[in-house]
Amino acid sequence: MVLIGDDDAARSPREVDRTAARILLALDEDPLATTVALAERLGLARNTVHSRQRRLETDGTLAPPSVRVRPERLGHPLVAFVTLEISQTQGERTLQEIAAVPEVCEVHAITGGADLFVRVVARDSTDLYRVTQSLLACAGVVRSNTSVSMVELVPLRTAPLLRQIAGEDD
Repeated sequence: MVLIGDDDAARSPREVDRTAARILLALDEDPLATTVALAERLGLARNTVHSRQRRLETDGTLAPPSVRVRPERLGHPLVAFVTLEISQTQGERTLQEIAAVPEVCEVHAITGGADLFVRVVARDSTDLYRVTQSLLACAGVVRSNTSVSMVELVPLRTAPLLRQIAGEDD
Protein backbone atom coordinates (compact mmCIF):
# COMPACT_ATOMS: atom_id res chain seq x y z
CA MET A 1 0.00 0.00 0.00
CA VAL A 2 1.32 3.43 -0.92
CA LEU A 3 1.75 5.95 1.89
CA ILE A 4 -0.04 9.27 1.51
CA GLY A 5 1.76 12.42 2.62
CA ASP A 6 5.29 13.74 2.51
CA ASP A 7 8.17 11.84 1.00
CA ASP A 8 9.60 11.43 4.51
CA ALA A 9 8.82 7.72 4.54
CA ALA A 10 11.06 7.21 1.52
CA ARG A 11 14.07 8.65 3.36
CA SER A 12 16.10 6.41 5.57
CA PRO A 13 15.21 7.23 9.16
CA ARG A 14 17.91 8.81 11.28
CA GLU A 15 17.57 8.45 15.02
CA VAL A 16 17.67 11.57 17.13
CA ASP A 17 20.88 11.80 19.14
CA ARG A 18 21.55 13.48 22.49
CA THR A 19 22.45 16.86 20.98
CA ALA A 20 19.37 16.98 18.75
CA ALA A 21 17.17 15.91 21.67
CA ARG A 22 18.54 18.75 23.81
CA ILE A 23 17.86 21.26 21.02
CA LEU A 24 14.29 19.99 20.56
CA LEU A 25 13.58 20.15 24.29
CA ALA A 26 14.92 23.71 24.43
CA LEU A 27 12.65 24.63 21.52
CA ASP A 28 9.70 23.10 23.41
CA GLU A 29 10.37 25.58 26.21
CA ASP A 30 11.01 28.55 23.86
CA PRO A 31 9.80 27.85 20.30
CA LEU A 32 10.95 31.28 19.07
CA ALA A 33 14.48 31.06 20.49
CA THR A 34 17.18 32.17 18.09
CA THR A 35 20.03 29.92 17.10
CA VAL A 36 22.41 32.09 19.14
CA ALA A 37 20.18 31.89 22.23
CA LEU A 38 19.91 28.11 21.91
CA ALA A 39 23.67 27.76 21.47
CA GLU A 40 24.34 29.85 24.58
CA ARG A 41 21.74 28.04 26.66
CA LEU A 42 22.95 24.57 25.65
CA GLY A 43 26.67 25.35 25.61
CA LEU A 44 26.98 24.42 21.94
CA ALA A 45 28.54 26.18 18.97
CA ARG A 46 26.12 28.31 16.94
CA ASN A 47 27.01 26.40 13.77
CA THR A 48 26.28 23.08 15.50
CA VAL A 49 22.81 24.24 16.55
CA HIS A 50 22.09 25.71 13.12
CA SER A 51 23.18 22.60 11.20
CA ARG A 52 21.27 20.29 13.56
CA GLN A 53 18.10 22.36 13.18
CA ARG A 54 18.40 22.29 9.39
CA ARG A 55 18.98 18.53 9.41
CA LEU A 56 15.96 17.92 11.66
CA GLU A 57 13.82 19.94 9.25
CA THR A 58 15.11 18.30 6.06
CA ASP A 59 15.50 14.66 7.08
CA GLY A 60 11.88 14.17 8.08
CA THR A 61 12.42 14.19 11.85
CA LEU A 62 10.11 17.17 12.31
CA ALA A 63 6.49 17.09 11.21
CA PRO A 64 5.15 20.02 9.17
CA PRO A 65 4.06 23.05 11.24
CA SER A 66 0.39 22.44 10.31
CA VAL A 67 0.43 19.32 12.50
CA ARG A 68 0.78 21.59 15.56
CA VAL A 69 -2.55 23.33 14.89
CA ARG A 70 -5.25 22.14 17.27
CA PRO A 71 -8.40 21.06 15.36
CA GLU A 72 -10.69 22.73 17.91
CA ARG A 73 -9.13 26.07 16.87
CA LEU A 74 -10.32 25.25 13.35
CA GLY A 75 -13.89 24.76 14.56
CA HIS A 76 -13.61 20.96 14.92
CA PRO A 77 -13.67 20.16 18.66
CA LEU A 78 -15.07 16.63 18.36
CA VAL A 79 -12.47 13.86 17.95
CA ALA A 80 -13.44 10.34 16.94
CA PHE A 81 -11.64 7.14 16.08
CA VAL A 82 -13.02 5.11 13.21
CA THR A 83 -11.97 1.58 12.40
CA LEU A 84 -12.54 0.55 8.82
CA GLU A 85 -12.66 -2.81 7.15
CA ILE A 86 -11.66 -2.47 3.52
CA SER A 87 -11.59 -4.61 0.42
CA GLN A 88 -8.00 -5.77 0.00
CA THR A 89 -8.22 -5.49 -3.78
CA GLN A 90 -8.77 -1.71 -3.74
CA GLY A 91 -6.32 -0.70 -1.01
CA GLU A 92 -4.48 2.14 -2.77
CA ARG A 93 -7.62 3.71 -4.23
CA THR A 94 -9.39 3.37 -0.88
CA LEU A 95 -6.55 5.06 0.98
CA GLN A 96 -6.42 7.92 -1.52
CA GLU A 97 -10.16 8.54 -1.17
CA ILE A 98 -9.99 8.38 2.64
CA ALA A 99 -7.06 10.82 2.66
CA ALA A 100 -9.11 13.21 0.50
CA VAL A 101 -11.66 13.67 3.31
CA PRO A 102 -10.52 16.95 5.00
CA GLU A 103 -11.59 15.84 8.49
CA VAL A 104 -9.29 12.80 8.40
CA CYS A 105 -6.27 13.67 10.56
CA GLU A 106 -4.37 10.38 10.35
CA VAL A 107 -4.75 6.81 9.18
CA HIS A 108 -2.95 3.73 10.50
CA ALA A 109 -2.93 0.21 9.09
CA ILE A 110 -3.68 -2.08 12.05
CA THR A 111 -3.94 -5.70 13.03
CA GLY A 112 -7.06 -7.27 14.46
CA GLY A 113 -10.66 -7.14 13.34
CA ALA A 114 -10.29 -4.03 11.17
CA ASP A 115 -7.80 -2.87 8.57
CA LEU A 116 -7.48 0.85 9.22
CA PHE A 117 -7.61 3.08 12.29
CA VAL A 118 -8.66 6.62 11.34
CA ARG A 119 -8.59 9.68 13.58
CA VAL A 120 -11.16 12.21 12.44
CA VAL A 121 -12.43 15.54 13.70
CA ALA A 122 -15.86 17.12 13.36
CA ARG A 123 -17.81 20.21 14.39
CA ASP A 124 -20.43 18.21 16.33
CA SER A 125 -22.19 14.83 16.28
CA THR A 126 -24.23 15.71 13.20
CA ASP A 127 -21.05 16.66 11.38
CA LEU A 128 -19.42 13.42 12.58
CA TYR A 129 -22.27 11.51 10.96
CA ARG A 130 -21.52 13.32 7.69
CA VAL A 131 -17.78 12.54 7.99
CA THR A 132 -18.52 8.88 8.71
CA GLN A 133 -20.82 8.71 5.70
CA SER A 134 -18.02 10.22 3.59
CA LEU A 135 -15.69 7.44 4.74
CA LEU A 136 -18.29 4.77 4.02
CA ALA A 137 -18.69 6.19 0.50
CA CYS A 138 -14.99 5.63 -0.25
CA ALA A 139 -14.31 2.84 -2.73
CA GLY A 140 -13.50 -0.41 -0.97
CA VAL A 141 -14.78 0.49 2.50
CA VAL A 142 -16.84 -2.44 3.70
CA ARG A 143 -17.67 -1.58 7.33
CA SER A 144 -16.93 1.04 9.95
CA ASN A 145 -17.04 1.34 13.72
CA THR A 146 -16.83 4.77 15.36
CA SER A 147 -15.79 5.71 18.91
CA VAL A 148 -16.07 9.29 20.10
CA SER A 149 -13.35 10.70 22.34
CA MET A 150 -14.88 12.15 25.49
CA VAL A 151 -11.69 13.94 26.58
CA GLU A 152 -8.00 13.76 25.69
CA LEU A 153 -6.21 12.59 28.84
CA VAL A 154 -2.63 12.42 27.51
CA PRO A 155 -1.96 14.40 24.34
CA LEU A 156 0.47 13.19 21.70
CA ARG A 157 3.92 13.75 23.13
CA THR A 158 7.53 12.90 22.55
CA ALA A 159 9.18 15.05 25.24
CA PRO A 160 9.61 12.12 27.69
CA LEU A 161 11.45 10.16 24.99
CA LEU A 162 13.58 13.21 24.13
CA ARG A 163 14.44 13.69 27.82
CA GLN A 164 15.49 10.03 27.98
CA ILE A 165 17.73 10.41 24.93
CA ALA A 166 19.14 13.71 26.23
CA GLY A 167 19.99 12.00 29.52
CA GLU A 168 17.56 14.18 31.46
CA ASP A 169 15.08 11.49 32.53
CA ASP A 170 13.95 11.78 36.10
